[in-house]
Amino acid sequence: MPLIDIDALHKSYGETEVLKGIDLHIKKGEVIALIGKSGSGKSTLLRCINGLEEINKGAVSVDGQQLVNDEMHLRNLRQKVGMIFQQFNLFPHKTAGENVMLAQQVVKKTSKSDAEAMARKMLDRVGLGDKFDNYPDQLSGGQQQRVAIARALAMEPIALLCDEVTSALDPELVGEVLEVVRELASEGMTLIMVTHEMAFARDVCSRLVFMHQGRIHEMGAPEEVFTNPQTPELRSFIGMSH
Repeated sequence: MPLIDIDALHKSYGETEVLKGIDLHIKKGEVIALIGKSGSGKSTLLRCINGLEEINKGAVSVDGQQLVNDEMHLRNLRQKVGMIFQQFNLFPHKTAGENVMLAQQVVKKTSKSDAEAMARKMLDRVGLGDKFDNYPDQLSGGQQQRVAIARALAMEPIALLCDEVTSALDPELVGEVLEVVRELASEGMTLIMVTHEMAFARDVCSRLVFMHQGRIHEMGAPEEVFTNPQTPELRSFIGMSH
């Protein structure tokens, strides 16, 4: 049974249909890259999977539970499916450690000592064990994004959604964040990522999903998609991104 099941998903903003019937079934441990031009619906799809956007038609289910739009269901869902954004969204007046502790305490009602132990463990996991007491403005962009990843991992999600997690970073900091994502993938974490990092997608992902104008246009193993694109749109996209 797929871990994440998306059936005939439609999403519109007013008159504009952004997702035009998406079917995607993701197994546990798969690493999926969503690729395609800006405006093709990739980020909207991620936001629908964890309930940040209400869907108009179709269904999303995670771990056998269908997504229902009420507060309790959404809170449950977001504990299971972590999301990491382009912007790090850290609280500037809290230390790295406190940022990682916060959601555990608020959402999961974890005790302070347990939340701290988990925060230390997860900061360690992203290579920032020594930055527990640093404030975000004392950290580089790459380190802040790794704190954001640690914060998502501390909730012990069954899947992580990564929305362009390196696009706000200076080029020299991209590698350290991708390295963390690569490790998560190798440990078997289910990952769905919107990314422009084609070499990384080719190297690390089990499947590439090419979106075009709100639909899944092509999908397959990275090698296949890159070497044998079936449509002019994908050919042109790959040409542009090399």
